[in-house]
Amino acid sequence: MSKINYIAEIAQGLGDPQCYKGKAGGEPKFKVGDQVRIRELPDVFYTQTPTYTRGILATIDGIVYESPAPEDEAWGHIEEPEWFYSVVFKQRDLWPDYPEEYSNDTLSAEMTERWLELA
Repeated sequence: MSKINYIAEIAQGLGDPQCYKGKAGGEPKFKVGDQVRIRELPDVFYTQTPTYTRGILATIDGIVYESPAPEDEAWGHIEEPEWFYSVVFKQRDLWPDYPEEYSNDTLSAEMTERWLELA
């Protein structure tokens, strides 16, 4: 069975990422409110983690779902889902020239557990 057919079969009636619920292998490493830093990991082909977020502090805003990481899924590796988190950045942390009068502005993103470390 091809990987595409396998995903279609396990997601039938559920959808993706719901079909991976309970398959990330344990409890989430982080909890809402934790301050994390985006890790500086290499990416060869594809990642959903933007380069401009690496090394930047963020706050866990939610634990959203379990699914294969985009960089694994791009290569057809769907066997090891991991936790996805909603993280919130201060815009000023991402963009040093961001106007001071908008210092409360934030940006939210979803990132996999492998890209996060406790700050």
